[in-house]
Amino acid sequence: MSDAFSLSLWYPQFRFASLGEKLELVLRQFASHGGEPGVFSATAWPVNWREAAAFQEIYGLGEHGARIEYAIEEAMELLHADYAYEFQIGWTLWEPDLNGGLHPNWVRTPRLVRVIGYGPEFDEGAFEQEGHIRIDFGTDAPFLQEDVELTPEAIRCIEENVRQLIDLTNAVEKESEASARLIWSELGESLAARLVARLNLNRLQ
Repeated sequence: MSDAFSLSLWYPQFRFASLGEKLELVLRQFASHGGEPGVFSATAWPVNWREAAAFQEIYGLGEHGARIEYAIEEAMELLHADYAYEFQIGWTLWEPDLNGGLHPNWVRTPRLVRVIGYGPEFDEGAFEQEGHIRIDFGTDAPFLQEDVELTPEAIRCIEENVRQLIDLTNAVEKESEASARLIWSELGESLAARLVARLNLNRLQ
């Protein structure tokens, strides 16, 4: 069963006024690691996730994407300590074309990733548990492909996806100067452990 997973980032002596700068550094790493150079959408959420968005703009993918600094400036024009600022950006991974049956063709497919910056008062200080910045990658299916036969091509594509994830998370941590990071899932299971189990099971079959 697929699981959703995220990367949380914390910063030493964090100043809320620098949140936009940190978000820009994080978002810029996607272009070098399989992602888009521009932002798909920007949203400002007041108070908590149950409230309606105070600001939202959908730009699009590819040539329609907004410049990162422009999207951040728009969403964070009024900086509020009880707001969260969400940016979606395209990220491309290998996915199987399941119309191909048992031996599908593998194609590079874009997905949307959420990058969220937390104000210190948003949702009663959610940043303490979820990070000053959180990256929601969505489902872990591209890194496990539990419903696909592990042919040599499938293993190669999965390994490339995993390498791309590792390179992105390392770059995000380094370039934004995070003091701590945590990859976690909604079900509380380790993606690394699930991947090892998946590959070991394939060797035993």
